[in-house]
Amino acid sequence: MFDFVRNHTRLALGFMLLLIIPSFVFFGVEGYSRFNDGTAASVAKVDGRNISRAEWDNAHQRNVDRVRRQTPTVDVRMLDTPQMRTDTLDGLVRERVLLTAAQAMHLTPSDARIKQIFVSDPQFAQLRNPDGSVNRDILAMQGMSSEMLVEQLRQEFAMQQVLAGVTRTALAPVSIAAAALDPLLQRREVQLQRFDPAAYRSKLNPTDAEVEAYYKAQASMFKAPEQASIEYVVLDLDAMGKSLNPTEEELRKFYADNATRFATPEERRASHILIKADKDASSADRAKAKAAATALLAEVRKNPGSFAEVAKKSSQDSTAAQGGDLDFFGRGAMVKPFEDAVFSMKVGDISEVLETDFGYHVLTLTAVRGGQNKAFDEVRAEIEAELRKSLAQKRWPELAEQFTNTVYEQSDSLQPVVDKLKLEKKTATVLRTPAPGATGPLASSKLLDAVFGNEAVANKRNTDAVEVAPNQLVAARVQVHSPARTLPLADVKAVVRERLLDQQSAALALKEGQERLAAAQKAPTEPLATTLIVSRAQTQNLPKPVMDAVLRADAAKLPAVLGVDLKGQGYVLLRVTKLLPRDAAPGGDESLRGQYAQAWAGAEADALLAALKKRYKVEIKPEAALPPESIASGAR
Repeated sequence: MFDFVRNHTRLALGFMLLLIIPSFVFFGVEGYSRFNDGTAASVAKVDGRNISRAEWDNAHQRNVDRVRRQTPTVDVRMLDTPQMRTDTLDGLVRERVLLTAAQAMHLTPSDARIKQIFVSDPQFAQLRNPDGSVNRDILAMQGMSSEMLVEQLRQEFAMQQVLAGVTRTALAPVSIAAAALDPLLQRREVQLQRFDPAAYRSKLNPTDAEVEAYYKAQASMFKAPEQASIEYVVLDLDAMGKSLNPTEEELRKFYADNATRFATPEERRASHILIKADKDASSADRAKAKAAATALLAEVRKNPGSFAEVAKKSSQDSTAAQGGDLDFFGRGAMVKPFEDAVFSMKVGDISEVLETDFGYHVLTLTAVRGGQNKAFDEVRAEIEAELRKSLAQKRWPELAEQFTNTVYEQSDSLQPVVDKLKLEKKTATVLRTPAPGATGPLASSKLLDAVFGNEAVANKRNTDAVEVAPNQLVAARVQVHSPARTLPLADVKAVVRERLLDQQSAALALKEGQERLAAAQKAPTEPLATTLIVSRAQTQNLPKPVMDAVLRADAAKLPAVLGVDLKGQGYVLLRVTKLLPRDAAPGGDESLRGQYAQAWAGAEADALLAALKKRYKVEIKPEAALPPESIASGAR
C-alpha cells in the first residue's frame, strides 16, 4: 500500500539538505524546466544554454519565500541585497552544471530506485505512515503536486551522484591528519606582561594648545554627517486592507462558495491482516495466499474481538505488532482499492477478503473522525482577512497610480496626496545611509537616495514614489537639509581631549613595552608577570595577534621573547618557554580525523565543480550586475 508516485511529502527535501545539494530547494523544478529558455535577458550560460533574468528573479523569490516560511519575523529587505542575489545566481549555476553533468553521465535514478530509497532510508521514517504510505497533508501545504516532487527528487539524487565519487571516498591517513591537527591542538607555556594604555592616562595632562593642534590635524574625525529632516507618506497594501470592510453578504457568499475549504477532512482508523502475495507471483501462490486470508476472515468473523490477536499472530505486515492498527488516515493516503473499501464501511464492520498489489487483506473499521463543516462564526475572522486582502489587491493598481501621479504632479507638497488617499504624514531625521537597526521605509537605500537627490534638496520637490517593499510605496519631502560640516572645537573639546589622551597613553604604553622587550631579550630567562598554558582551542582570551605570535615562535629555539603592538590598545611582552603535549581532541582524535576528512571531501567537491564549470563553459554575463529596469530599457 505504498503508492509512491501519488503520495510524496515536501519534507523529503530535508533529506536532500543533509546530502550535498541544497540549492534545488531554493530553485525548484520549474527553473530547470526552463533550462533552454532564451526569450528573456540572459544573465548566465551553462553548456551553451541560457539562464534568463526571469529565471534568476523567480529562483530568488522562491528562496525569499522559503526563508519567510521558516522565519516569519525576518525582514525581507535583508534577503534582497546584491550579495544575496549573487548567491542565488551562483546556486542556480551550480545546479545547472550538476544537472548537465548528471545527464551526460546517465546518473538519473529510476522510479524504482527512488521508491527503494524512500522506503528503506531511516531518514524518511518520520514521513511514512505505519503502512508505508506518505502523509499527503505536508505535501499539499507546500503547494506541490506528486509529479513535481518525484521529478525534484530524481534530479536531487542525480546531482548528488555527480559529486558522490569524491565526497564519499575522501581519506584522512593518521599521519597526514596528525600533521594537520597538531597546530590546532598544540599547547605552549607562555609568560606575558601587558602594557595597558589606561594605566598611563593619569600621567598625562594635555594643554589647550595640544588639544587644538590635535583637533586641526584630525578635523575629519569631528564632522557632523549630512542629514535631512523630512516628512513622508506611505501607501501600503496591508495597511490599506485593514481599512476595507466587506459586507455581511460578501462574507456569507464566500463561506458558501468555499464550503469544502472550511470542512474538517474526514479520517478513518482501520486495522488489517495482510497475507502477502506479490502481483507477479504465480496464480497458484496467489490462490494459496487468498485461501489463507479467507480462513483468517472466517476466524475473526466468529469472534470479532479477536481481530487484534489474530493480526499479531498471522499478519505479514509491519503493523502486526500493533494488532494491524493503521491509525487515522485520510483519502489519498492508501492505494485505491484499500481506500475505497475503508471509506465504504461502518465502524465495527469486517470486510470481505480484499486484493491489492501487496496481497490479500482482511479489514475492520475501528473509528471515524472529521468530515464536518466549521461554523460560519468560527471562520468569520479568517474570511474577513482574506476578503480585505482581495479587495485591497483589486484596488492597489488604481491607488498606486493615483499616489505616483499626485506626488509628481503636485510636487510642492505632500498634503494633496494625504487628503486624496486619506494617508498619514510622518516625520523623521535621516542620514544618507540607513541608521543601524532602522526598519520599514527608513531602512530603504532607494528612498534615502531620492531624499538626498538634487530634485528633493536643491529644487525642494517631493521625491518620486519609491517602492521600498512589495506593495509599499513611499514619497518624501525635505523640510531642512544640513550639509556635512566640521563641528566647532568648542562643541567637541571634551571629545577631542579624550581622543588625544587615548593616543598619548597608547604611545607611552608602546614605548615602555618596547623598552622592556629590549631588556628581556638580553635576559631571556627572567620571568614575567603572568604564566599561561595556551593553544588554538584554549586561547585564555588572548587577542588574536598575541596568539598568532605565540604559535609562530620557533619551537626549536625556546625560550623566545616577543613583543606585540595591539595598535592603540596597548602592548604585550611575551616569553614562550615550553612546548607541551597537545590538547585532548573533543570527541577523540577519530572524531577530528572525521572532520578533517569531511573538509577534504568538501575541497575536492569544490575542485570537481570548478572543473565541471570549465568543461561546460559557464559564463556569468555583465547583465547579471545590472538591475532589472536597466535590462528592460536595453542597457548593457
